[in-house]
Amino acid sequence: MLDIKITRTTTPKAKPADETKLGFGKLFTDHMFLMDYTQGQGWHDPRIVPYQPFTMDPACVVLHYAQEIFEGMKAYRTADNKIQLFRPECNGQRMMDSAERLCIPPVPVEDYVQAVKALVEVDKDWVPHIDGASLYIRPFAFATDVALGVHASPTYTFCIICSPSGAYYAEGINPVRIYVEDEYIRAAPGLTGFTKCGGNYAASIKAGEMAEEQGFAQVLWLDGVEKKYVEEVGSMNIMFKIDGKIYTAPCNGTVLPGVTRRSCIELLRDWGYEVVEDHLAIADLMKAGHEGKVEEIFGTGTAAVVSPVKELDWKGDKIFIGEGKIGPVTQKLYDTMTGMQWGKIPDTKGWIVPVCQG
Repeated sequence: MLDIKITRTTTPKAKPADETKLGFGKLFTDHMFLMDYTQGQGWHDPRIVPYQPFTMDPACVVLHYAQEIFEGMKAYRTADNKIQLFRPECNGQRMMDSAERLCIPPVPVEDYVQAVKALVEVDKDWVPHIDGASLYIRPFAFATDVALGVHASPTYTFCIICSPSGAYYAEGINPVRIYVEDEYIRAAPGLTGFTKCGGNYAASIKAGEMAEEQGFAQVLWLDGVEKKYVEEVGSMNIMFKIDGKIYTAPCNGTVLPGVTRRSCIELLRDWGYEVVEDHLAIADLMKAGHEGKVEEIFGTGTAAVVSPVKELDWKGDKIFIGEGKIGPVTQKLYDTMTGMQWGKIPDTKGWIVPVCQG
C-alpha cells in the first residue's frame, strides 16, 4: 500500500465552460501523480502535486534512447454522480508487461490502481458531466539517468496525468474510412508490438499522415514479415464480422493486447458468437468484401471505445461495409461497453471499479 503525500494546488485552473467542446488530450487537470525509482531502493516517494513541467537534463536517457512506456484509460461520471474506472487492473498488468520488455522496473498492479484512484479522487471535479465525455488518464514511466550510452537507466519516473476529453474522433460514432498500409510496418516478431511504448507510435506517424492526406481516418497495419495478414489499426485493435463469425488478429507479440479488445471478445462469446483469434490475409478479407460476406468491421480501443468502419482501401481496391451505417453487433458492443462505463446498465462482468462520489 502506497503512502501517497498530497499537495494541492493553490491556483486551480478554470474548468471548461462547455463540455461539448473538450476535444481529446488538449486540456489537463490541476494535479499529477509522481513516483521515483532508484536502483537499490526501488519505487519511492509517491505523491500527488500540482500539474507542472518536468525539469530534464539534455542528456536524459529517455530523450536519446526512448526507454519509456505508457497506458491509456478513463474515469467516468455516472448519472448518480459516482466516479468509476473500467478494468484498471488490466491496464496495470499490461504496463507491467511493457515494463519487462523495455527493462523498466514494473509498478505493481495494486500500486498502479491505487495511484490512479487517488489522483482521480483529487481531481474528481474535472470528470466531465455530459454523456460521452470522460476523464482520460495517462500513466507513463520513463528513464531519467543522465548519460549518453545505450543502457537500462538506474533511475525512472512514474507519472500519471489526466485530461477531460470528449469523443476521440471528430466523426463521433459515425463509420470511418481506413487505409490499408502495405509499405511501412508497425511491428515484427521479437520487437515491441505488444507493448505500449512511444516508439511504436512514432514509427506509425508517417503512414498515418499519408492516409490522412487522402481523407482516411486511420491506417490498418499488415504483419511485418510477409505484409500479408491484417493486424491492428493505428490507435485500435480491429475486428471483422464475416459470415456471422468475428475475426481478429491474435496477440502473439506483434499486436497490442487491448483491454477493450479483450472485453469485446468476452461479450461476443457471451452472446454466442464464434470469435476467431487467428491470422486473416488481407487478400481473403478483400475477396470476402467483394462477395458481400463482410458484414461489419469495427475498431476497439480505450479512446474510441468501438469505432465502426465503412470502407477499406488496399492498393486502390476498395470494399464498402454495411452501406456506410453502423452494424448491429458494433452498435450492441458500443451500447453495452459505454452503458457499463457510465453506469447506465448493470455491470454483470465485475469490470467496474468505484473511485468516489463526485
